[in-house]
Amino acid sequence: MVEGYAKADGEEDPRGRFRTVSPAEFIVTTPHENLHLMLSSPGLNELQTKLESRQKIYKLREALKQLASAKEDGYDRIYIDTPPALNFYTRSALIAAAGCLIPFDCDDFSRKALYTLMDNVQEIRADHNPDLAVTGIVVNQFQARANLPQRMVQELIDEGLPVLQPYLPSSVKIRESHEQALPMIYLEPAHKLTLALVALHEAIEGKRAG
Repeated sequence: MVEGYAKADGEEDPRGRFRTVSPAEFIVTTPHENLHLMLSSPGLNELQTKLESRQKIYKLREALKQLASAKEDGYDRIYIDTPPALNFYTRSALIAAAGCLIPFDCDDFSRKALYTLMDNVQEIRADHNPDLAVTGIVVNQFQARANLPQRMVQELIDEGLPVLQPYLPSSVKIRESHEQALPMIYLEPAHKLTLALVALHEAIEGKRAG
């Protein structure tokens, strides 16, 4: 995911050195217009300790600066899907990002994790990335007819936290989307979850523009 060193075609060059690899080489095109991906790898687990010991926490930020101009017109948005733990890769992403979206699954465990993450965002902003901001809290798996989700979301709002609307409803369709590797907008454009995702994206873009 980050700029680093790799063997050319799996081999060292004749001088016994590794060649420098541009992050753009790892970009995968998709059948969908204006959507490119950079895939993760199980090998990242093995690299984590080595990257930490060599203080490579800023490498992702350097790579994103290159990716911003990788295409002829650059990229409008680069989204980083981080692991659900505050490990080396999540911290590296927060150091590199201009903003972060925090998912909230409407339960007590998710709320505790949210508070912990917001504390860590403040720490990273103070120590590494003064431009980092919480773009908003994305309410996920929301059940409008259930009392608990409504109460928990309202408590976040009452605390002054940046809860985004609309809330994303619970639906098995998202699992079908994952299974078919097909975004909801192409799987079922008129589904309530698809419409909520589109509206949420527009709200995020509007917040950025403001």
